[in-house]
Amino acid sequence: MNEHGKSDSSIVPGKLPNKAAEAAEAMEGRELAKGNLIQRNALRTQSRESVHSGLARVREAVKRDRKERLTALMHHVYDVEQLRQAYHGVKHDAAPGIDGDSWKAYGENLDENLQDLSGRLRRGAYRARPVKRVYIPKADGRKRPIGIPTLEDKIVQRAVVQVLNAVWEQEFLGFSYGFRPGRSPHDALDALCVGIMRRKVSWVLDADIRSFFDTLRHEWLVKFIEHRVADRRVVRLIQKWLKAGVLEEQKRLHSDIGTVQGGSISPLLANIYLHYAFDLWVQKWRTTQAKGEVIVVRFADDFVLGFQYRHEAERFAADLRERMARFGLELHADKTRLIEFGRFAAENRRRQGEGKPETFNFLGFTHICGKTRQGKFTVLRKTIRKRLQAKLKEVDTELRRRMHEPIPELGAYLRSVVAGHTRYFGVPMNGASIGMFYMEICRRWLKVLRRRSHKHNLTWERMKRLIVQWIPPARICHPYPLTRFDAITQGKSPVR
Repeated sequence: MNEHGKSDSSIVPGKLPNKAAEAAEAMEGRELAKGNLIQRNALRTQSRESVHSGLARVREAVKRDRKERLTALMHHVYDVEQLRQAYHGVKHDAAPGIDGDSWKAYGENLDENLQDLSGRLRRGAYRARPVKRVYIPKADGRKRPIGIPTLEDKIVQRAVVQVLNAVWEQEFLGFSYGFRPGRSPHDALDALCVGIMRRKVSWVLDADIRSFFDTLRHEWLVKFIEHRVADRRVVRLIQKWLKAGVLEEQKRLHSDIGTVQGGSISPLLANIYLHYAFDLWVQKWRTTQAKGEVIVVRFADDFVLGFQYRHEAERFAADLRERMARFGLELHADKTRLIEFGRFAAENRRRQGEGKPETFNFLGFTHICGKTRQGKFTVLRKTIRKRLQAKLKEVDTELRRRMHEPIPELGAYLRSVVAGHTRYFGVPMNGASIGMFYMEICRRWLKVLRRRSHKHNLTWERMKRLIVQWIPPARICHPYPLTRFDAITQGKSPVR
């Protein structure tokens, strides 16, 4: 699709293997209510099945004809059971938007509220509300803007995502991992490690798009959506969210570019945008322009490519900047680097007197050229130091705030922190980093407990008992990349 909305030969699909991975009813206690509950549950089960079967027909239609534009999707969105599932998928304790509606309050009259919402969607009377902008701190000290939609906007966006996923999951390529059903950051990390270790990779291009969510262009996004969706009601619904604007310091701001991070629809829109702006193009580039091997792994707007030859990597980087500029995007100069990396990098750099190979960061891990105990090349993954230090600083702040809370409450908080950190960063050969995090948490807890009183009597022996009781040990909880990757993909590589 070019600037005039016409077909573009640079975005012809090249489908890759895609296997990397996927209310309480108020009762008064009367016996009759039990029968009503059984009947209602049966009806709801049937309704959920009808929702799934309807979306299954959409998926089949997409598979059957790769060029067909779907004209009837909106009835799946305003289906009451679809909206009900979307409501239950919203985080129960999420911050409210500008309307102040909470998940619990909306659910007190859920059936009536969903029927009313469905009717407004059907009649075209639904109106998108501005999102409330807040800022959250980043590991580098800056702040990331996040938008908080109203509860009904969250519900409708989740319903639209479910419907559009039925379309676009048949289109997205195998090396796209971000915010997709059945895919996780660890799937992307595994694919990258396996690609570097098994393919002829000697150079790595670590790329990042500058302020991607703030710079994507609405005009291009609508054209990309219309490539498969011909239902104007769905397209207009998305345009309503894009045009709703942001409410910041009681001022409503509008823009023709960007989509606010925080809404359920934003990750899918980002994937659709980059599917055409990047994925299809890079797939064609490496099959027509490259002589050596090329691997690709993308997670949202953060992507890494591996090349066999340096000159091809440099040529690709130049072409990539032109491609991004065409769609209003720009590569981040400080975060986009070409480095020598791979099984031969250490030896090549040693011969040239250049020292150890450089490292790169991806999805919270620093990737390092290393060796196994048997002397074979491997990719070591360590927790990014800044990420670890930022988390410890966050824990320090929270412990000071909770200093005088009972020990069970403090222990439960720290247990959730350590368990969550270990679940993500507990990858093979990262034991030292997660072990250090565990010890730092224990040390900080001891320091806080001793500061409760000038005459503390907390010995290390008693502290060890508290640690054993409340804080789980840091253990490796993920298998080796080759093991899990082969089990999931069954030999079909989503990086190639």
